Amino acid sequence: MNNRSVKKVVIAGGGTAGWMAAAALSKLLGKHLEIVLVESDEIATVGVGEATIPTLLYFHSLLKINEAEFLKATHGIYKLGINFENWRAKGEDYLHAFGVTGQDCWAAGFQHFWLKGREQGIATEFGDYCLEKVCATENKFAHLPQNGLNYAYHIDATRYGQFLRSISEEHGVYRIEGKINKVNLNQSSGFIESLRLQNGQLIEGDLFIDCTGQRALLIEGALHTGFEDWSHWLPCDSAIALQTTSVKAPVPYTRSIAHDWGWQWQIPLQHRVGNGVVYSSKFVSDEEALATLKNNIEGDILTEPRVIKFRTGTRRKHWNKNCVAVGLSSGFIEPLESTSIHFIQQSIVRLLRMFPQQGIEQADVDEFNAQTMFDLESTRDFIILHYAVHNREDSAFWQHCRRMQVPEPLAQRIRLFKQSGRVFRKNNELFDDSWMQVMIGQGLIPDSYHPIVDNMSDDELAKFLAHIKHNINGMANQLPEHSAFIKQFCASID
Repeated sequence: MNNRSVKKVVIAGGGTAGWMAAAALSKLLGKHLEIVLVESDEIATVGVGEATIPTLLYFHSLLKINEAEFLKATHGIYKLGINFENWRAKGEDYLHAFGVTGQDCWAAGFQHFWLKGREQGIATEFGDYCLEKVCATENKFAHLPQNGLNYAYHIDATRYGQFLRSISEEHGVYRIEGKINKVNLNQSSGFIESLRLQNGQLIEGDLFIDCTGQRALLIEGALHTGFEDWSHWLPCDSAIALQTTSVKAPVPYTRSIAHDWGWQWQIPLQHRVGNGVVYSSKFVSDEEALATLKNNIEGDILTEPRVIKFRTGTRRKHWNKNCVAVGLSSGFIEPLESTSIHFIQQSIVRLLRMFPQQGIEQADVDEFNAQTMFDLESTRDFIILHYAVHNREDSAFWQHCRRMQVPEPLAQRIRLFKQSGRVFRKNNELFDDSWMQVMIGQGLIPDSYHPIVDNMSDDELAKFLAHIKHNINGMANQLPEHSAFIKQFCASID
């Protein structure tokens, strides 16, 4: 495609995506690159991606980020999962935890043993056999040996960007203030040659990273890459966000509360709470959604409500010519399972692994795009699962979701689990145990279990289930309160 070696990288846009890219490139490849980041103080970032998943720990380990310093800087706390309230049915909830539930055997997952125990009346709720779920509901947390407790974080996204900016600038990233006025393309190759700012400044580069959010100024505005719309599967198209004061100790999980037309998030930090609603404008007005949000929050409101409109879907290519889209510019799957920062991280790490030092090759571009699309489509299906499988018939929105046709790979997963209790992870996809937790949590109970379970006598099965719970409860009882651990380990001082 282009044998020109990559010596200068231009990152268009800041925010979480831009500064994550800048920090990783500068710290891991910075000795060989000139890195410039262009952003404008006049353009607000979305700044509401405050919940993460455990993969962020890998990104931080690559950058050798000190966890305590990071949490102090971002007013962060620990997150062990997401509590889904009113999703299966009104008044019912379950917690999707980050851990592994129970103990598998070579032929069958733990859910098969649980299913027989449930039939016999000796098994309790599925989540009771997951350490992370028990710790979350009991407000317990500590670091355990050998990563014995899987966790992520709640963070202030704006402060996270500032934290990463300081790392980036320490490693030579040069920030340029200004608005992008024009993207200049090479007439023969179609590659991006430079960005022209409103003040006339010209910024040339070899590789461009588009972190301009939903505007997608480079990947779409200049390169016309195309967009694949997923709104027929993910009907929510709007969000409203606001922040409130804390009125109680922060819990180590995100709350996701289903309403008649969408859902509400609640994300506690050390000193405040992030709140918002995600909804379909076809089923509720902005005004009604905001009123519902205000009626279902605690504490004083700190910020003006922000209405955010979005379209779920993906760019047809995430690397096009010499431009890589990262973050919202590459597409958007709604924030139900806190995957937005994960996809930023995945794109950055994937680019680092395939970095075109000697020039951009089509084979690298194609592989990057294929891997990215697989990640997005499998996660998309996991998100759709929450809307498609449930017992709610109480509103037009939930009736619509339950009756919509889902992608065939998801339909097959649902059929397989319902008929046999089987779930298979494909090609190192993001979610594993989570599929069982959510399908069972949403009310999908298999019709049968694997016959290997019957090798256990009824007494052996009862002891097996009881032993798992005993060990989990014993471990949870030894851990300190989550808020006490935060205070000792990483309390923010500002």
